[in-house]
Amino acid sequence: MTTLVFGHKSPDTDSTAAPIAWAWYLTEVAGTDAKPVLLGEPNTEAAFMLERWGLDKPEIIADVEAGQPCVVVDTNNPAELPAGIAQADLRQIIDHHKLTGGLETAGPIDITIRPLACTATIMYDMMGSAASSAPEGIKGAMLTAILSDTLEFRSPTTTDHDRAVAERLAEDLGVSIPELAEAMFAAKSDVSAFSEAELLRMDSKEYSVGGTSFRVSVLETTSPKAILDRKDALVEAMPTVAAEDGVAQVLLFVVDILNEEATLLVPNELTKTVAEKSFDATVSGDTVVLPGVMSRKKQIIPALKV
Repeated sequence: MTTLVFGHKSPDTDSTAAPIAWAWYLTEVAGTDAKPVLLGEPNTEAAFMLERWGLDKPEIIADVEAGQPCVVVDTNNPAELPAGIAQADLRQIIDHHKLTGGLETAGPIDITIRPLACTATIMYDMMGSAASSAPEGIKGAMLTAILSDTLEFRSPTTTDHDRAVAERLAEDLGVSIPELAEAMFAAKSDVSAFSEAELLRMDSKEYSVGGTSFRVSVLETTSPKAILDRKDALVEAMPTVAAEDGVAQVLLFVVDILNEEATLLVPNELTKTVAEKSFDATVSGDTVVLPGVMSRKKQIIPALKV
């Protein structure tokens, strides 16, 4: 049976590129028939990545059947995976996030979690010499994922190794990192075609803090004004999204890539309390600017308090 390789729900660039890259490696190098799939529509930057490197958009699946061989990448959080993951034949996890817990498997599996900024960096290392002979599309996907997760090396999650791997891939491909990153971020920043509910879910993850559940949404952009101009409509959509997704509140952080800061929308007292306790911020209106905050993984999630 074909092994399915997938990342988290609301797939970003890393959760789109990593399944493609690892399915290629499993099939062409390791001799295991594998197929990349997605758990939702890729965001605009991920869609750009697919087009830029001539890659087919993987099939989108809603769930996995019992006994289905699968590999999970770019997450280990059950809340971000299909409902049937516990009954599937989970064989491997490759990730760069903290260990969440909650996944149960039928037997021992191969788990690789490393403190790097991007799953693609880990995969590049795991591929060994095969990485240098990978097709252009696979190398391009991995490079784009690294630049996305590091915000072109601006994110505090960036390591020297992420940068070195990205520079090696860019040299192999003969592309300029600044030019590619500029095009990627332009694609990521064009959200005009999306509804407010879609924006709130576009790059979001569910987390519980002190018994309170949140959908933590991050919109990384070089044009924050285009999103903040829709502030009232976004705030209006938050209760509906929260109710439909079974969380207490949506926290929306608009990350300004160029100015290296985040703006948190503050629609109510709960969010105000979170902002003040988590970031030592003084909130006087319906938004608060958080200088230097760029990373959900390293700066937002670990800081959250209620």
